[in-house]
Amino acid sequence: MTYDRLVCANCAAPVSEGRCPVCRANRERMQQEGEGPFGGLNPMMLIALLAILIATLALVAQNA
Repeated sequence: MTYDRLVCANCAAPVSEGRCPVCRANRERMQQEGEGPFGGLNPMMLIALLAILIATLALVAQNA
């Protein structure tokens, strides 16, 4: 999930605007989490990659 749609429970403003210290801290944390190897992938893309991996493993096992 991206922080541009989240609403802060502290100030009731969008987190992306960073109006209060809580917004700014959460925005910073979410930006750091997005820097990982799979940070730019959405859950559906991860599921599709997992399905391709399973299908590939099944084909390799069938041919062995």
